[in-house]
Amino acid sequence: MLEVRDLSVAYGKHQALEGASLTVAPGEIVVILGANGAGKSSLLRALSGISEGQVQGSVTLDGQTLDGLGADQIVEEGIALVPEGRGIFGDLTVEENLKLGAFPDRAKGDEAANLERVFSLFPKLIERRRQVARTMSGGEQQMVAIGRAMMSAPTILTLDEPSLGLSPLLCKELFSNLARIKELGIGVLMVEQNAKQSLAIADRGYLLENTRIVHEDSAEALRSDPAVQAAYLGGGGGTAAPKPASKPAQKAEAAEPAASRPETLTPRPHSTARQSADALAGVNISDLLAKAESTAKSATPPAATPMGDSAAPASSDSIQAMLKEFEIAAARAGQSKPLPSYTPSERRAPRKPTSPAEAAEEKPVTIEVYRAPRVEVYRRRPSGDFERE
Repeated sequence: MLEVRDLSVAYGKHQALEGASLTVAPGEIVVILGANGAGKSSLLRALSGISEGQVQGSVTLDGQTLDGLGADQIVEEGIALVPEGRGIFGDLTVEENLKLGAFPDRAKGDEAANLERVFSLFPKLIERRRQVARTMSGGEQQMVAIGRAMMSAPTILTLDEPSLGLSPLLCKELFSNLARIKELGIGVLMVEQNAKQSLAIADRGYLLENTRIVHEDSAEALRSDPAVQAAYLGGGGGTAAPKPASKPAQKAEAAEPAASRPETLTPRPHSTARQSADALAGVNISDLLAKAESTAKSATPPAATPMGDSAAPASSDSIQAMLKEFEIAAARAGQSKPLPSYTPSERRAPRKPTSPAEAAEEKPVTIEVYRAPRVEVYRRRPSGDFERE
């Protein structure tokens, strides 16, 4: 059994963990829940002997004290860590990564049996045993990391955020495999943000807040705790009130205030009866047409108002008056500078100047030529002179 008493970790003046106490029995899954920065990773690193801070407290495994031991000695005693981010060797194959986990003396004699046990837990690794680890998916790399820790034949397996970056489907498969590891008699101490799935497979749990363990209970009790639901499970912090029985639609509508009901538009019934044009317009169309025709016959051509001072006669000489208007308009238009006209062929080609004055007004075309910069390379001779390449 793993027993931790008053474990504290400090990085200089910053207190990362203070007075943490917990126990993990063989064949038991214990989960530690807490927000980011509460001290969860500092706890696991201190247990594994890789903490960079000042560690105080007592850690014993099966009655053997682990205080002051190095990381390799703690692995020899039976504690294996799966760090956050997996930490596998990406350029090695799956099998090479797994065999590195069997380096401790406690696991060298049972390397083949431990490898078969890992393959039975993670069958996908059998067909990927020759594959380079960095070419695998995140879920498969996590399997390699857990399998490498299992190759050391641990008594207690510690995991730091094992489901980080995994899809929901891979998370479900991961937690199912952790439950199978528990059946092998190995104790599991897990730090996990996915409180819902971790509590579903755990036996007990601890709540870590502001560097201190504030609560301990069974996983079932933690799942039903309103405070835990509100903080970690996304609940509202209490049980939901029963829904009232549904009332008939007419009674519910009558009980609802009229001001709160949205206004509804009742469509008018569409009539299929035919109606005449006179009824739709409200007047007699035939009378309107007859009146317009008589007005057109009795009307005389309007008198044309010339643009000059003299008036044209409003009789059969209207054509002569219109011609006179054209002449006056043409004379006025001749006083302004006429617009140049172009033929289709001239539109396609640039217009040439028609006089020396126009040619002088046109500006000459300037063509700018840019030369690319030239790079010269010189080499220093042994004598100290420079030689161009």
